This record gives sequence, structure tokens and C-alpha cells, in this order.
Amino acid sequence: MNRLQALVDRARRIVFFGGAGVSTASGIPDFRGAEGLFRMQFGDLTPEMMLSESFFYLHPERFFAFYRAYMLHPEAQPAAVHRKLYELERADRLRGVVTQNIDGLHRAAGSRRVYELHGSVHENYCMDCNRFYSLQWLLSTEGVPRCESCGGVVKPYVTLYGEAPDKYTCMGACREISNSDLLIVAGTSLSVEPAASFLDYYKGRDLVIINQEETPADRRATLVLRGDVNQIMSELVVQSQR
Repeated sequence: MNRLQALVDRARRIVFFGGAGVSTASGIPDFRGAEGLFRMQFGDLTPEMMLSESFFYLHPERFFAFYRAYMLHPEAQPAAVHRKLYELERADRLRGVVTQNIDGLHRAAGSRRVYELHGSVHENYCMDCNRFYSLQWLLSTEGVPRCESCGGVVKPYVTLYGEAPDKYTCMGACREISNSDLLIVAGTSLSVEPAASFLDYYKGRDLVIINQEETPADRRATLVLRGDVNQIMSELVVQSQR
């Protein structure tokens, strides 16, 4: 922790790159963990199959039943790590949060410089007229949600398997990563592409990895911490930019 604190104190442009492990303290499961959703089987289907673009179009009723049951956690609240990142942003130390999560907890904590690579469950849009709907609205519907204006199917604004992430969000995330002098990668196995390849844009001084398990980026890191990202980040002392 002393070394992490020293790296944070001397950095001028910090970027935080996070995955599912960031939100476990908020009660959202780490899908790829030992008991995570992606270890489960649903008949002859895997979660990746049921969260794919093709499954959405071929079996929309089954897609939304699965999506509502396993992907939505409206009761979740920001944890210490989300609040600490907001504190770093307010102190003008943090230049951006790049997240693979779709739970919207970074924004709920107050952070504004957030790049949601895979979208957000809080945004849903009509595929015909583009009218947007909230998560609360989606939760109030049953079956395949239909637009109140035109009757079109309302799709979650999240990146499904087989879909490309939003290019402008990716461009912004890569720009912030390439311009940072400290990149903190936390709560991610770095196994999901193209997000994992974003680390290739980092040319800064220090790279910190915080994760329970080994990652492909450990060998190039300045500091590797094995443990809970929520606890580790909560212990940081935030100093204002000099």
C-alpha cells in the first residue's frame, strides 16, 4: 500500500481501467469467478450464447427473461472504490475511468469522466424510432419491451457478444489511456477483447495491477497487488493536484 500511495502521489494523469471485480462489493457477482454466472450452464446454452447478438434477434423472449433475471441489479449502490475514484476526480488527479461494467455505478458515485466500453443497463432505446428509456421503465415491462411511441422493440444499450463496442467511446478511452502517466488496472482478468488490448496504448511510466488472480499484464507492471480492489482503493489518501 505504501508503494501504491507513492505512485498515486507522484502521478499527474491517472486512468483507472476496471472490470467486474470492481462491483462485487456492491453485490454484483464477478461473472467469471469460481462461482460466477459464466461458470453456469442453462441446458445446452451458455451465458455467452444467451447474451449474444444472434440470440437476441432469434429468441428475444428468452433473451429478456435471462437479461432481467441475471444482468440487472437495480438495488446495487456504489462501493468504496467507486467513491474513491470520484474523490480522485474531484481532486483533479484522475483523468478518466474506463470500465467494462454495464452497471452504471461509477456515474452513480458522481464520476463524470467515465468510458463505459460495453454500454449501460440504464440506457435502453427503441430500435425503430430511437426513443430512450430508463432501467426503471424496462423493469416495469414484461416479455419483449415495446416502445410506447411506435411499438418497436426496445433494446438495452449494452454490447452483446458478436457486437462491436461504440467506436467513439473506445476512441476516448484509448486517448485517455495513451495520455496517462499512471494506469491502474483492477478487478479484471483482461480476457475480454477488444477491451483487453486497450492496454497496448499505454506508454506511461507506471502500471499497477490489482486483481485476485494473475493477468496477462502482470509481467509488465510496476506493481502487482493480489487482493480485493475495494479494500485496497479505499485505503488510498487523496491529495489535490499541486
